[in-house]
Amino acid sequence: MTSLDKPTQDAGQVQTDDDARAVTEAALFEAFGGVRGMVETVLPGLLFVAIFTVNKNLHVSAIAALVVSLVLVVVRLARRDTVKHAFSGVFGVAFGVLFAMFTGNAKNFYLPGMLYTLGMAVAYLVTALAGVPLMGLMLGPVFKENLSWRTRNPGRKKAYTNASWAWGLILLAKCAILFPLYWWADTTQLGWVLVALKIPPFLLAVWLTWVFLAKAPAPIDVFAEMEAEERAEKEREAALAAEGGDPAGGRHRRQA
Repeated sequence: MTSLDKPTQDAGQVQTDDDARAVTEAALFEAFGGVRGMVETVLPGLLFVAIFTVNKNLHVSAIAALVVSLVLVVVRLARRDTVKHAFSGVFGVAFGVLFAMFTGNAKNFYLPGMLYTLGMAVAYLVTALAGVPLMGLMLGPVFKENLSWRTRNPGRKKAYTNASWAWGLILLAKCAILFPLYWWADTTQLGWVLVALKIPPFLLAVWLTWVFLAKAPAPIDVFAEMEAEERAEKEREAALAAEGGDPAGGRHRRQA
């Protein structure tokens, strides 16, 4: 290989790596909702704490947060966009409103979301420890690899495991800040801290996931494999039919 050949190969490798990173970025953007998903996650809680800070009215704050969540869903439906992130926000806000209304304690508006965060932290850590990382279960279908990473792509499994550890530890650290505040701080203090902690830990976890997956082997597209297998089977049947007029008869003659 000459010195002139080597840069061409390196450029091709760089292009391949860039393509892999682009695919990873697109899949993560789809899975986690992107900028719009973050806005839909933050806006109801921000509205609740902003209104409650001004007038200390639990009912008005809770209803405003619920209404804006419903509006976000309606907008997505009108645009025919995916609604999974908006719907998850509505359910979270609805549970928070119910907790706060029934107990009469505005801080309980945040409790369901905090418990959900704690549950997800435990789930990430336990599944990573068990060798079936939750991040792989979530992103496998997005990358069209399903569970092939478990047995056929150990590099991907390691990346998913590392990502799950990262998510679990980051969410656990977030809970270590929020739960003491739930007991010791007032509603507005807890609310503003929770809003402030919505995006930065999320972005850190997504970035670490991207780092791990960008360095991992490419996913195995099991859907493409199944389609190729079906095409090959049809071609074999067509060839056998052309040979003997009957696929079954052709197979028997070839075996004989």
